[in-house]
This record gives sequence, structure tokens and C-alpha cells, in this order.
Amino acid sequence: MLRVPSSIEANQFQSLKIQEMTFVAYRSDVYPERNEVFFEEHAVIVILEGEKKFSSPTQELHVHKGQILFFQRGCYSMNESIDSSYRSLVFFVNEKLLKEFVSQHLALFQSLPVPLPLPADLILSFSSSPTFVTFIDSLLPYFGAKTPFLNELLRLKFQELLLHLLELDASNQLKAILRHIYEGQKTDLDYLMSTYLLKPLSMNELARLSGRSLSAFKRDFEEHFHTSPGQWIRQKRLTHAHFLLRNTVKNVSEVSMEIGYESVSHFIKAYKQQYGFTPKQVH
Repeated sequence: MLRVPSSIEANQFQSLKIQEMTFVAYRSDVYPERNEVFFEEHAVIVILEGEKKFSSPTQELHVHKGQILFFQRGCYSMNESIDSSYRSLVFFVNEKLLKEFVSQHLALFQSLPVPLPLPADLILSFSSSPTFVTFIDSLLPYFGAKTPFLNELLRLKFQELLLHLLELDASNQLKAILRHIYEGQKTDLDYLMSTYLLKPLSMNELARLSGRSLSAFKRDFEEHFHTSPGQWIRQKRLTHAHFLLRNTVKNVSEVSMEIGYESVSHFIKAYKQQYGFTPKQVH
């Protein structure tokens, strides 16, 4: 599984940075390729050439040249190349810069309703426009360019990117996400845990996705669920494993892997502690 942007490596991607933050990366995919990707930051993918499939827990998207995808932070996506000509730009949208952007353009967000509904899906899809294509063309020469003002120019390009996306955002879904981020609203814990229960995330990553510090996340979690995050996750994963063993043809090793145990022996031990018998004894 790739965790982006931290998985971005110089030998695989060309990239531009705003200070130490990866802003945009370019690559031509190795073909054929299929990767599970976890988005550590909000991201925008602009398809320059070719086709690709993106699958999330709730969506199946087959994209081609001229399409733009916005991935919310924390989205898991299975990405599969369709042809060898696929090329894309991937922008990583830092939350601090997002809040600065919204604060500078508050008038653009005043028409949104209160309370503010958020989109159910973690991936938004847009169609490009002639002005957006011109924006992308204006960015490409910066790859490989040497200028003392690159950081300042890319900050302007960041603002320009967001303004173009808001122009394409006819449903106001992106606008709702940005205002939600700006207002620092915390993610509902029931939604968070049901979405990421089977994903191999650390406590720090779960806390970050919830919009809380690690200590606040643990405190709010115990107040809500009356147990620690670690105990809750372990119990729920083993309950899911019990369901799979009873209702599917998956073997112990497959079930162990699906619920996030790297060691089958550790899974068997934990399962026996919870149920009093081993996974192989399930009928």
C-alpha cells in the first residue's frame, strides 16, 4: 500500500514543493499497475493522457483525459492502469494553506447553507474547462526550472488551482468541504471508525483524520464508546473475522490478512481469547 505524499520518491516522480511540502507531482504510470493508495493529504488528480480506474469503498470511477478528481484526506483508493499512455498531475492540498485560502476568500463561501451537509463520497469528480487547461499548461514549465522565487510562485499557483476548482464545482460539494476544514469541525467518531475499521492505520493517523490531537481523540473516544480505541478496534475486527469464517469460504490466513493482522498466529491467539475456541473450529 502506498501512503501519499510520503511515498512520493524522486526516482518515480517529478515533483514541485512549497517549502518542504510536496505540492504537485507528475508521473507516467508503469503499466500494467495496480496499487492500493491511502491519501495522507487532500489531493487533486488531473488526468493528462490515457485512462485509469479508481475504486473506493463506495465508488467506481473510470477516468480519462480532461477529468479531475478531488480526494478527501483519508481516502483509500485502489488504482488500476487501463493503458500505457496514462499521465497525470497530482496536487497535494495542505490543510494549513487551505485555511489561509478560505480566510482570504470568505465571500465565496457565504452562500452555503447552515448546517452544512458534506458529500457522502470521498472522491469528487469534475470535467476540465479551457481555462483550467490553460492553468495546467502554465504550471508544466516549472518542472526543472530554476528560479529564486519558485516557492512564492507555487503559492500563487496553489490559490489559482483552488479558484479554478471552485469554478468547476457546480454542486458546491468542494466548497462545503473547504468551509468544513476552515471551521475546524471534528469528524463524527461513529462514521470515522466504521469507515476505517479494517484499514491499517495508526492511532496518530486516526486522530488526525478525526480532526483531533492524539490525546483529544483518545479522550473523546473513551467518552463515546466507553473503552479504549485499541480494545474497540480489536474486538470489532475479531467480530468481523468471526462473521467471515462463518459465512464465506475464506481460510484463516485470508481472514487474518483482511482484518489487519500481519501474523496469523497472533490472530489465532486473539480470536481464541475472545471466543474461547480457534478459528479452525468455526463451523
